[in-house]
Amino acid sequence: MSFQEPESAGRRGGRALIWLVVLCVCAAAAWWYFVGREAGGPSGSAPPAMGRGAGGPGMRAMAVPVRLATAQEKTLNHTLRAIGTVTAFNTVVVRSRVSGELLELNFQEGQRVEAGTILARIDPREFQVALDQARGQHQQNEAQLQSARKDLERYRLLFKQNSIARQQVEQQEALVKQLEGSRVSNQAAIDNAQLQLSYTEIKAPISGRLGLRKVDQGNYVTASDADGLVTITQTQPISVEFTLPQVEVAEVLAQLRAGRGLEAVIYDQNDVQELARGELMSVDNQIDVSTGTLRLKARFANEDERLFPNQFVNLRLLVSAQEMLAVPTAAVQVGSIGSFVYLADAENKVQIRRITTGRVDGAWTGVVEGLQAGERVVVEGTDRLREGAAVDVVSVDGQDVAAAAPTRQGGAQRSGQRGGEGASRAPAAS
Repeated sequence: MSFQEPESAGRRGGRALIWLVVLCVCAAAAWWYFVGREAGGPSGSAPPAMGRGAGGPGMRAMAVPVRLATAQEKTLNHTLRAIGTVTAFNTVVVRSRVSGELLELNFQEGQRVEAGTILARIDPREFQVALDQARGQHQQNEAQLQSARKDLERYRLLFKQNSIARQQVEQQEALVKQLEGSRVSNQAAIDNAQLQLSYTEIKAPISGRLGLRKVDQGNYVTASDADGLVTITQTQPISVEFTLPQVEVAEVLAQLRAGRGLEAVIYDQNDVQELARGELMSVDNQIDVSTGTLRLKARFANEDERLFPNQFVNLRLLVSAQEMLAVPTAAVQVGSIGSFVYLADAENKVQIRRITTGRVDGAWTGVVEGLQAGERVVVEGTDRLREGAAVDVVSVDGQDVAAAAPTRQGGAQRSGQRGGEGASRAPAAS
């Protein structure tokens, strides 16, 4: 057995002891760096000063700066949101009703026109010839009719004198009636020829804005051309089509049956800028079974022509309004107990108050129960709050209260100075 083994064991034990001391020193240094400095230890850093509203010098380090709002009565609107598509109130494809060469185009693309404005002209000569022919046929028939009527009068006179047979009179009467029928037919031919001639002047059937032309001057156009000459869209007024889920339709229909109009407001695609205000115009007569939605249409005056057909917009339908207690939506928190708020008392300490929420109208949420008017709730700084925590009130209802403290302190100092001056002058007066 070697005599060096106890010596080796002693060396190993000494090394272990040295490593243990090193680890303890490192742990103490880490504790001092991460904990001791924050506690205001040997580093010489002073503890952070606390704001207003703390209970005492020891508790001032726990005050959390917050912004408060007061629960108050507000008129909350029941608003339904939907995505809508702007559609022209009326859309007309202007087509030629006769065939012929296009002689004139009397409009500019994108121009606004009134109903009855002449947009184009087609070569009228062919239709003028047809009209003249119908008029000539009519004059010929009139001459024959006048002659037949005179002969009928003579035949009737001769028949009274027993000079001719009754059959000859009846034949003449039939000839007169035949020529009278021909006169009606010829007059109809004249009217038709005049109508065809009038179609050579293509007029705007409605007022609206023109699109891009689809045919150029000099082309031969036909009545069967599906593309037409140009498209007119009526944009004043204009409509917006949108859909609502069937669960939201009941209250809308109830308002309509009661004879109350519903206001509709549309915003741009970012749902930020208001574009126009109008009213609900009509509701479809059936629900789409594939989507469970109902189509509706709203009407807008569009006097500034900010809305264009096929434009996508965000629509808000104002169904009803109700007066109720409300708090800012930012104050409402949701947890395992449901909806709650942080309530600040007179000593600027907060407590958790469970509430029952009602209607939400943008930045305000209705409170059915759990709060009273005038109570203050925290709207900013809730992430660091706990039950009973002290708070430093920065503002109430958007009014900054931090700037008022220096003013009050300055006033107190000035009052003290005036008081001191008065006290120093008082012995001199005596």
